[in-house]
Amino acid sequence: MRGIQISEYGPQDLKITTLPDPIPTPDQYLIAIHASATNFFDLLQISGKYQHQPRLPWISGSEFSGTVLSVPSFSSSTSKKPKYNIGDRVFGASQGGYATKVAAKEEVLHPVPSGWSFTDAAGLFVTAPTSYGALVTRAGVEKGDWVLVHAAAGGVGLAAVQIAKAFGATVIATAGTQHKLSVAKCFGADHVVDYTDANWPTLVKNLTPNKRGVDIVYDPVGMVDKSTKCIAWNGKILVIGFAAGSIEKVAMNKVLLKNISIVGLHWGAYSVNEPETIGVVWEGIFKLIKEGKFKGTVFQDKEFVGLESVPAALESLGSRGTWGKVVVKVPQEGANWDRSHFFAGIAISRLLEMSDDFRFEDMLQRA
Repeated sequence: MRGIQISEYGPQDLKITTLPDPIPTPDQYLIAIHASATNFFDLLQISGKYQHQPRLPWISGSEFSGTVLSVPSFSSSTSKKPKYNIGDRVFGASQGGYATKVAAKEEVLHPVPSGWSFTDAAGLFVTAPTSYGALVTRAGVEKGDWVLVHAAAGGVGLAAVQIAKAFGATVIATAGTQHKLSVAKCFGADHVVDYTDANWPTLVKNLTPNKRGVDIVYDPVGMVDKSTKCIAWNGKILVIGFAAGSIEKVAMNKVLLKNISIVGLHWGAYSVNEPETIGVVWEGIFKLIKEGKFKGTVFQDKEFVGLESVPAALESLGSRGTWGKVVVKVPQEGANWDRSHFFAGIAISRLLEMSDDFRFEDMLQRA
Protein backbone atom coordinates (compact mmCIF):
# COMPACT_ATOMS: atom_id res chain seq x y z
CA MET A 1 0.00 0.00 0.00
CA ARG A 2 0.94 3.68 -0.04
CA GLY A 3 0.93 5.84 3.07
CA ILE A 4 2.47 8.70 5.04
CA GLN A 5 4.68 7.16 7.70
CA ILE A 6 6.19 9.19 10.56
CA SER A 7 9.58 7.81 11.60
CA GLU A 8 10.91 10.77 13.59
CA TYR A 9 9.89 14.15 14.99
CA GLY A 10 11.58 17.24 13.68
CA PRO A 11 12.23 18.93 10.31
CA GLN A 12 11.37 16.52 7.50
CA ASP A 13 9.08 16.29 4.51
CA LEU A 14 5.86 14.34 4.64
CA LYS A 15 6.74 11.48 2.33
CA ILE A 16 4.38 9.08 0.60
CA THR A 17 6.06 5.68 0.51
CA THR A 18 5.25 2.11 -0.37
CA LEU A 19 4.56 0.17 2.82
CA PRO A 20 3.45 -3.36 3.72
CA ASP A 21 -0.30 -3.81 3.83
CA PRO A 22 -1.76 -3.77 7.36
CA ILE A 23 -2.20 -7.23 8.85
CA PRO A 24 -5.62 -7.24 10.59
CA THR A 25 -5.95 -8.90 13.96
CA PRO A 26 -8.76 -11.48 14.31
CA ASP A 27 -11.18 -8.70 15.33
CA GLN A 28 -10.27 -6.22 12.59
CA TYR A 29 -11.44 -5.45 9.07
CA LEU A 30 -9.10 -4.46 6.26
CA ILE A 31 -10.41 -1.35 4.48
CA ALA A 32 -9.44 0.14 1.12
CA ILE A 33 -9.47 3.89 1.80
CA HIS A 34 -11.30 6.13 -0.70
CA ALA A 35 -11.19 9.37 1.31
CA SER A 36 -9.36 10.66 4.41
CA ALA A 37 -10.51 13.57 6.60
CA THR A 38 -8.08 15.97 8.26
CA ASN A 39 -8.21 17.01 11.91
CA PHE A 40 -6.30 19.45 14.10
CA PHE A 41 -5.14 16.58 16.27
CA ASP A 42 -3.36 15.19 13.18
CA LEU A 43 -1.18 18.32 13.15
CA LEU A 44 -0.39 17.87 16.82
CA GLN A 45 0.32 14.16 16.46
CA ILE A 46 2.60 14.65 13.45
CA SER A 47 4.62 17.20 15.43
CA GLY A 48 4.78 14.94 18.50
CA LYS A 49 2.54 17.13 20.66
CA TYR A 50 -0.66 15.11 20.97
CA GLN A 51 -1.59 13.34 24.20
CA HIS A 52 -1.88 10.02 22.33
CA GLN A 53 1.39 9.40 20.47
CA PRO A 54 1.89 6.00 18.79
CA ARG A 55 5.24 4.30 19.00
CA LEU A 56 7.52 5.26 16.08
CA PRO A 57 7.26 4.54 13.22
CA TRP A 58 3.55 5.02 12.64
CA ILE A 59 1.18 5.99 9.84
CA SER A 60 -0.54 9.35 10.25
CA GLY A 61 -4.22 10.17 9.85
CA SER A 62 -7.35 8.83 11.49
CA GLU A 63 -10.75 9.47 9.85
CA PHE A 64 -11.52 7.67 6.62
CA SER A 65 -14.12 6.06 4.40
CA GLY A 66 -13.74 3.13 2.02
CA THR A 67 -14.69 -0.42 1.12
CA VAL A 68 -14.20 -3.64 3.07
CA LEU A 69 -11.43 -5.86 1.68
CA SER A 70 -11.49 -8.55 4.37
CA VAL A 71 -13.60 -9.31 7.43
CA PRO A 72 -12.63 -10.41 10.96
CA SER A 73 -12.20 -14.10 11.71
CA PHE A 74 -12.89 -13.54 15.42
CA SER A 75 -11.86 -16.25 17.86
CA SER A 76 -13.26 -19.77 18.03
CA SER A 77 -14.55 -19.00 21.52
CA THR A 78 -17.18 -16.57 20.25
CA SER A 79 -20.14 -17.02 17.94
CA LYS A 80 -19.94 -13.41 16.76
CA LYS A 81 -20.27 -12.87 13.03
CA PRO A 82 -18.97 -9.86 11.11
CA LYS A 83 -21.49 -7.04 10.67
CA TYR A 84 -20.00 -5.96 7.33
CA ASN A 85 -19.21 -7.98 4.22
CA ILE A 86 -16.47 -7.68 1.64
CA GLY A 87 -17.30 -4.78 -0.65
CA ASP A 88 -19.43 -2.89 1.88
CA ARG A 89 -18.97 0.89 2.03
CA VAL A 90 -17.97 2.05 5.53
CA PHE A 91 -16.55 5.04 7.36
CA GLY A 92 -14.79 5.33 10.69
CA ALA A 93 -11.53 6.15 12.44
CA SER A 94 -8.38 4.19 13.17
CA GLN A 95 -4.70 5.09 13.32
CA GLY A 96 -3.32 5.19 9.79
CA GLY A 97 -5.94 7.11 7.84
CA TYR A 98 -3.42 8.78 5.49
CA ALA A 99 -2.87 5.62 3.49
CA THR A 100 -4.55 3.51 0.85
CA LYS A 101 -5.45 0.74 3.33
CA VAL A 102 -6.20 0.58 7.04
CA ALA A 103 -7.17 -2.03 9.64
CA ALA A 104 -10.07 -1.16 11.96
CA LYS A 105 -12.28 -2.81 14.55
CA GLU A 106 -16.02 -3.14 14.04
CA GLU A 107 -16.93 -0.74 16.84
CA VAL A 108 -15.29 2.18 15.03
CA LEU A 109 -17.01 1.53 11.71
CA HIS A 110 -20.41 2.60 10.37
CA PRO A 111 -22.13 2.11 7.01
CA VAL A 112 -21.84 4.97 4.52
CA PRO A 113 -25.35 6.50 4.38
CA SER A 114 -27.35 5.82 1.25
CA GLY A 115 -26.69 8.48 -1.37
CA TRP A 116 -23.57 9.77 0.37
CA SER A 117 -20.18 9.93 -1.32
CA PHE A 118 -17.02 8.56 0.26
CA THR A 119 -15.81 12.16 0.56
CA ASP A 120 -18.83 13.29 2.59
CA ALA A 121 -18.80 10.17 4.77
CA ALA A 122 -15.10 10.50 5.63
CA GLY A 123 -15.80 13.67 7.62
CA LEU A 124 -18.71 12.32 9.64
CA PHE A 125 -17.16 10.22 12.41
CA VAL A 126 -15.92 12.97 14.76
CA THR A 127 -18.08 16.02 14.11
CA ALA A 128 -21.59 14.54 13.96
CA PRO A 129 -21.58 12.61 17.28
CA THR A 130 -19.74 15.44 19.04
CA SER A 131 -22.47 17.91 18.13
CA TYR A 132 -25.39 15.50 18.56
CA GLY A 133 -24.05 14.27 21.91
CA ALA A 134 -23.68 17.85 23.12
CA LEU A 135 -26.93 19.37 21.92
CA VAL A 136 -29.27 16.39 22.28
CA THR A 137 -27.77 14.11 24.94
CA ARG A 138 -26.28 16.77 27.20
CA ALA A 139 -28.37 19.90 26.60
CA GLY A 140 -31.72 18.38 25.60
CA VAL A 141 -32.31 20.84 22.75
CA GLU A 142 -35.97 21.12 21.78
CA LYS A 143 -38.37 23.05 19.61
CA GLY A 144 -38.54 26.72 20.57
CA ASP A 145 -35.00 26.93 21.95
CA TRP A 146 -32.65 29.67 20.81
CA VAL A 147 -29.20 28.22 20.21
CA LEU A 148 -25.97 30.18 19.75
CA VAL A 149 -23.32 28.24 17.79
CA HIS A 150 -19.79 29.67 17.91
CA ALA A 151 -17.38 29.00 15.03
CA ALA A 152 -20.44 27.84 13.17
CA ALA A 153 -18.63 27.33 9.86
CA GLY A 154 -16.24 24.76 11.34
CA GLY A 155 -16.77 21.01 11.16
CA VAL A 156 -18.51 20.62 14.51
CA GLY A 157 -20.15 24.04 14.06
CA LEU A 158 -21.95 23.14 10.83
CA ALA A 159 -23.00 19.84 12.38
CA ALA A 160 -24.38 21.73 15.39
CA VAL A 161 -26.30 24.19 13.21
CA GLN A 162 -28.03 21.36 11.35
CA ILE A 163 -28.83 19.33 14.46
CA ALA A 164 -30.25 22.31 16.35
CA LYS A 165 -32.43 23.20 13.35
CA ALA A 166 -33.60 19.60 13.00
CA PHE A 167 -34.90 19.71 16.58
CA GLY A 168 -36.82 22.93 15.96
CA ALA A 169 -34.45 25.49 17.46
CA THR A 170 -33.70 28.97 16.15
CA VAL A 171 -29.97 29.22 15.45
CA ILE A 172 -27.68 32.23 15.77
CA ALA A 173 -24.31 31.47 14.20
CA THR A 174 -21.04 33.29 14.82
CA ALA A 175 -17.91 33.31 12.67
CA GLY A 176 -15.02 35.64 11.90
CA THR A 177 -15.49 36.34 8.18
CA GLN A 178 -18.38 37.17 5.90
CA HIS A 179 -17.68 34.09 3.80
CA LYS A 180 -17.93 31.80 6.81
CA LEU A 181 -21.09 33.54 7.96
CA SER A 182 -22.55 32.90 4.49
CA VAL A 183 -21.62 29.22 4.77
CA ALA A 184 -23.40 28.99 8.13
CA LYS A 185 -26.51 30.53 6.56
CA CYS A 186 -26.37 27.97 3.73
CA PHE A 187 -26.45 25.19 6.31
CA GLY A 188 -29.55 26.58 8.02
CA ALA A 189 -28.53 29.29 10.49
CA ASP A 190 -31.37 31.78 11.02
CA HIS A 191 -29.14 34.68 12.06
CA VAL A 192 -25.41 35.35 11.79
CA VAL A 193 -23.12 37.55 13.89
CA ASP A 194 -19.46 38.43 13.31
CA TYR A 195 -17.65 37.66 16.56
CA THR A 196 -14.76 39.96 15.65
CA ASP A 197 -17.19 42.75 16.55
CA ALA A 198 -16.50 43.49 20.22
CA ASN A 199 -20.20 44.14 20.70
CA TRP A 200 -21.27 40.67 19.55
CA PRO A 201 -22.90 39.60 22.87
CA THR A 202 -25.28 42.55 22.66
CA LEU A 203 -26.00 41.84 19.00
CA VAL A 204 -26.86 38.24 19.87
CA LYS A 205 -29.07 39.20 22.78
CA ASN A 206 -30.95 41.76 20.69
CA LEU A 207 -31.96 39.04 18.24
CA THR A 208 -33.76 36.97 20.87
CA PRO A 209 -37.41 37.48 21.98
CA ASN A 210 -37.63 40.43 24.37
CA LYS A 211 -33.83 40.47 24.37
CA ARG A 212 -33.92 37.64 26.90
CA GLY A 213 -30.84 35.84 25.54
CA VAL A 214 -30.22 32.38 24.13
CA ASP A 215 -31.12 29.10 25.81
CA ILE A 216 -28.08 27.11 24.69
CA VAL A 217 -24.55 28.14 23.76
CA TYR A 218 -22.44 25.68 21.75
CA ASP A 219 -18.81 26.68 22.24
CA PRO A 220 -15.86 24.88 20.57
CA VAL A 221 -13.72 28.02 20.77
CA GLY A 222 -13.38 29.20 24.37
CA MET A 223 -15.94 32.02 24.54
CA VAL A 224 -17.81 30.99 27.68
CA ASP A 225 -17.19 34.14 29.69
CA LYS A 226 -18.50 36.55 27.06
CA SER A 227 -21.36 34.20 26.26
CA THR A 228 -22.68 34.64 29.80
CA LYS A 229 -23.63 38.18 28.70
CA CYS A 230 -26.12 36.92 26.11
CA ILE A 231 -27.53 33.78 27.71
CA ALA A 232 -31.02 33.52 29.18
CA TRP A 233 -31.98 32.58 32.72
CA ASN A 234 -31.51 28.81 33.17
CA GLY A 235 -29.38 28.73 30.04
CA LYS A 236 -26.85 26.01 29.24
CA ILE A 237 -23.33 26.57 27.91
CA LEU A 238 -21.79 23.56 26.18
CA VAL A 239 -17.99 23.41 26.46
CA ILE A 240 -16.78 21.57 23.33
CA GLY A 241 -13.17 22.73 23.03
CA PHE A 242 -10.66 25.56 23.09
CA ALA A 243 -9.87 26.45 19.49
CA ALA A 244 -8.85 29.96 20.54
CA GLY A 245 -5.69 28.42 21.99
CA SER A 246 -6.14 28.99 25.71
CA ILE A 247 -8.35 27.59 28.45
CA GLU A 248 -10.70 30.19 29.85
CA LYS A 249 -11.17 31.42 33.36
CA VAL A 250 -14.82 32.28 34.01
CA ALA A 251 -16.21 34.63 36.65
CA MET A 252 -18.47 32.17 38.47
CA ASN A 253 -20.68 34.87 39.98
CA LYS A 254 -22.24 35.23 36.50
CA VAL A 255 -23.04 31.53 36.51
CA LEU A 256 -24.78 31.89 39.86
CA LEU A 257 -26.70 35.09 39.08
CA LYS A 258 -28.25 33.78 35.85
CA ASN A 259 -28.74 30.16 36.97
CA ILE A 260 -26.45 29.01 34.17
CA SER A 261 -25.44 25.37 33.66
CA ILE A 262 -21.96 24.86 32.20
CA VAL A 263 -21.90 21.43 30.58
CA GLY A 264 -18.86 19.64 29.19
CA LEU A 265 -18.77 17.12 26.35
CA HIS A 266 -15.88 14.67 25.93
CA TRP A 267 -17.27 12.44 23.21
CA GLY A 268 -14.16 10.30 22.97
CA ALA A 269 -14.55 9.21 26.60
CA TYR A 270 -18.01 7.73 26.05
CA SER A 271 -16.46 4.49 24.77
CA VAL A 272 -14.96 3.99 28.24
CA ASN A 273 -17.49 5.61 30.59
CA GLU A 274 -20.85 5.34 28.82
CA PRO A 275 -20.60 2.98 25.82
CA GLU A 276 -24.33 2.32 25.81
CA THR A 277 -24.95 5.91 24.69
CA ILE A 278 -22.82 5.67 21.53
CA GLY A 279 -25.35 3.55 19.63
CA VAL A 280 -28.21 5.82 20.67
CA VAL A 281 -26.38 8.88 19.36
CA TRP A 282 -25.54 7.26 16.02
CA GLU A 283 -29.12 6.03 15.66
CA GLY A 284 -30.27 9.63 16.05
CA ILE A 285 -27.73 10.89 13.51
CA PHE A 286 -28.68 8.30 10.89
CA LYS A 287 -32.35 9.16 11.45
CA LEU A 288 -31.65 12.83 10.68
CA ILE A 289 -29.68 11.84 7.58
CA LYS A 290 -32.50 9.60 6.35
CA GLU A 291 -34.98 12.44 6.87
CA GLY A 292 -32.79 14.81 4.86
CA LYS A 293 -32.09 17.02 7.88
CA PHE A 294 -28.33 16.46 8.00
CA LYS A 295 -25.92 16.70 5.07
CA GLY A 296 -22.18 16.43 4.61
CA THR A 297 -20.03 19.39 5.63
CA VAL A 298 -17.01 18.92 3.34
CA PHE A 299 -15.03 22.03 2.40
CA GLN A 300 -15.80 22.75 -1.28
CA ASP A 301 -13.70 25.82 -2.10
CA LYS A 302 -10.70 23.68 -3.08
CA GLU A 303 -10.31 20.01 -3.92
CA PHE A 304 -7.56 17.81 -2.47
CA VAL A 305 -6.84 14.63 -4.42
CA GLY A 306 -4.25 11.98 -3.64
CA LEU A 307 -2.15 11.37 -0.56
CA GLU A 308 0.41 13.86 -1.88
CA SER A 309 -2.17 16.60 -1.23
CA VAL A 310 -2.42 15.78 2.50
CA PRO A 311 0.23 18.36 3.50
CA ALA A 312 -1.57 21.11 1.57
CA ALA A 313 -4.87 20.04 3.14
CA LEU A 314 -3.33 20.19 6.63
CA GLU A 315 -1.81 23.58 5.92
CA SER A 316 -5.20 24.89 4.76
CA LEU A 317 -6.81 23.49 7.89
CA GLY A 318 -4.18 25.04 10.15
CA SER A 319 -4.46 28.44 8.47
CA ARG A 320 -8.13 28.71 9.51
CA GLY A 321 -9.00 29.66 5.95
CA THR A 322 -11.26 26.65 5.43
CA TRP A 323 -14.76 25.77 6.56
CA GLY A 324 -16.40 22.47 7.39
CA LYS A 325 -14.33 19.31 7.06
CA VAL A 326 -11.24 19.29 4.86
CA VAL A 327 -11.20 15.88 3.14
CA VAL A 328 -8.65 14.31 0.81
CA LYS A 329 -9.87 12.00 -1.96
CA VAL A 330 -7.74 8.87 -2.20
CA PRO A 331 -7.90 7.28 -5.66
CA GLN A 332 -7.40 3.55 -5.62
CA GLU A 333 -4.00 1.93 -6.03
CA GLY A 334 -3.03 1.10 -9.59
CA ALA A 335 -4.35 4.35 -11.08
CA ASN A 336 -2.05 5.75 -13.75
CA TRP A 337 -1.22 8.85 -11.70
CA ASP A 338 0.43 6.81 -8.94
CA ARG A 339 3.63 8.48 -7.74
CA SER A 340 4.45 6.43 -4.67
CA HIS A 341 7.72 8.19 -3.91
CA PHE A 342 6.39 11.72 -4.28
CA PHE A 343 7.78 14.09 -1.66
CA ALA A 344 5.15 16.46 -0.35
CA GLY A 345 6.25 20.07 -0.51
CA ILE A 346 5.65 20.95 3.11
CA ALA A 347 8.07 20.31 5.95
CA ILE A 348 7.05 18.97 9.33
CA SER A 349 8.78 22.01 10.81
CA ARG A 350 6.14 24.19 9.14
CA LEU A 351 3.35 22.05 10.58
CA LEU A 352 5.02 22.24 13.98
CA GLU A 353 5.06 26.03 13.75
CA MET A 354 1.38 26.00 12.87
CA SER A 355 0.52 23.66 15.71
CA ASP A 356 2.14 26.04 18.19
CA ASP A 357 -0.77 28.39 17.49
CA PHE A 358 -3.31 25.77 18.52
CA ARG A 359 -3.86 23.77 21.66
CA PHE A 360 -6.39 21.19 20.66
CA GLU A 361 -5.49 18.49 23.17
CA ASP A 362 -8.79 19.18 24.87
CA MET A 363 -10.75 20.02 21.76
CA LEU A 364 -12.24 17.23 19.69
CA GLN A 365 -11.36 13.84 21.10
CA ARG A 366 -11.49 11.04 18.61
CA ALA A 367 -14.40 8.68 19.10
